[in-house]
Amino acid sequence: MKGIGNRLECFVDCSFFTIFARNEKQIPLGLDIPNKRIHDMDVEKISARLEKEDGLSRTLGMQFISTPEPDTLMAKMAVDDRNKQIFGFLSGGATLALAENVAGVGSNGICPGKMALGINVSGSHVKAMPYGGTVTAFGKLVHKGNKLHVWQVDVKNDNGEIISTVQVTNYVIDPKKK
Repeated sequence: MKGIGNRLECFVDCSFFTIFARNEKQIPLGLDIPNKRIHDMDVEKISARLEKEDGLSRTLGMQFISTPEPDTLMAKMAVDDRNKQIFGFLSGGATLALAENVAGVGSNGICPGKMALGINVSGSHVKAMPYGGTVTAFGKLVHKGNKLHVWQVDVKNDNGEIISTVQVTNYVIDPKKK
């Protein structure tokens, strides 16, 4: 990109367009413009990969779903023998795993080529979810920095009532080359 009579360079990272321009005295100017959505989230591509790999999302039966809103996604999970506790309700640990996986798929979806690692998961379980139903997790990105993403994930029952609300922090890094 070129400016009128000025040198203009544009760099794109996961969270900002950084524009470096030089004024008439050739002094560099750095302008960070928040980037709401550089890449469309390709949930289907990530989901297809997860279905082929042995991992927690496949083991617990999670299905990831694209949403029309930017920086959001959903997942569904049936409450069955894979994720229930001994009393016949959805395990709180499985609910937190669902939320962490939603946030991970989301961060990886908006930062292709990067690797998102969950570094903090904190949730409150407010209602029991009985065996046989299906939960839906709706994740929304609430902070997108260069290295840290914070997600709010609400998990609801078949009636649309919140059973858990979870906050997930992901650390986004470049994967190591093999």
